[in-house]
Amino acid sequence: MANNIEKMIATTFMEMAEGLETGSFGKKPKIALTGMGSEHGEANAMEAAVAAAKEGIDVYYIGTLEAEGVTTVKVANDEEGHKKMEELLKNKEVDGAVTMHFPFPIGVSTVGRAITPAKGKEMYVATTTGTSSADRIEGMIKNAIYGIIAAKACGNANPTVGILNVDGARQTEIALKQLKENGYDITFAESARADGGCVMRGNDVLQGSPDIMVCDSLSGNILIKMLSSYTTGGSFEASGYGYGPGIGEGYDQLVMIVSRASGAPLIAGAIRYAAQLVRGKIFEVAKKEFEAANNAGLKDILAARKAADKPAAAQEEITAPPKEVVTSQIAGIEIMDLEDGVKALWKIGIYAESGMGCTGPIILVSDANLAKAEEELKKAGYIN
Repeated sequence: MANNIEKMIATTFMEMAEGLETGSFGKKPKIALTGMGSEHGEANAMEAAVAAAKEGIDVYYIGTLEAEGVTTVKVANDEEGHKKMEELLKNKEVDGAVTMHFPFPIGVSTVGRAITPAKGKEMYVATTTGTSSADRIEGMIKNAIYGIIAAKACGNANPTVGILNVDGARQTEIALKQLKENGYDITFAESARADGGCVMRGNDVLQGSPDIMVCDSLSGNILIKMLSSYTTGGSFEASGYGYGPGIGEGYDQLVMIVSRASGAPLIAGAIRYAAQLVRGKIFEVAKKEFEAANNAGLKDILAARKAADKPAAAQEEITAPPKEVVTSQIAGIEIMDLEDGVKALWKIGIYAESGMGCTGPIILVSDANLAKAEEELKKAGYIN
């Protein structure tokens, strides 16, 4: 009994001493790092492990190298290293892991975290690898929630959400705003461009206008690569926190992704990101957010979106009404729906033309027909 008390006292004082040294108090997060397979050599990964270990993190380095302050788990090659990482995670010997590749199941994708160049502001990119859904729009809707989970677990209680102006952005916006109307707590960012709105352009990527940039994972992957290596010519990812943790409903392993081109500063950032998520109890945050989203009708919104039959105007022989001067613009329609939207208006006798404005696709109508055209397009589900 006395020995146990002495050990507890010794452990407490050791944690206090380490906290004073590192600035991080409490139980240390245990994060594994697979070090083999990098384009920059194994020493690059160990450099990151040593840097992160100095900040109050227990780093378990899986590879062949050793260094003071880091626990090395010896393996012969990359394949053996991955098996060891999965074993450590399964047995709860570590709280999370940072690795260069991982086969996430469908429904799980990673939320990256970058430092944007214009103002040095951090921005989450949701998402960067993995597949949230086989359906692009459904995936982007889920990605927004994944981004919110990551941001909240890192201490941002009210993150702002922006949607990158890619295919599916407007439909994603409609669904997320419906979710908000149903009671889900989501705060939309405003574009830095003069016309504002929550659909983000390239300027907003550089400035970090939203806390969370929602996009498909392929676009997000490109964004993270560019934001992390724009100062180095692309061969060395030098800044930021990497491609982030795999997040999905019911998923309970903390696996962080970096790339083979990631440099030591970024890998160290990924380890710190993992430690923040551990301290922020990411799985508890995720459970709470998914419950809130589902209570606000997320599953119903996704099901309705899939089941919705858009008007088949494009498949019908529809003649355009007599041409007239069109000066009023209707924005917010998907590029893939643009011609269908025009023909839907023709069908009810409104002359319309398609075009491309500075914020994306637009439909042009006369001033006199603007209100009626907007009403019809909203009714048909083309705009919000």
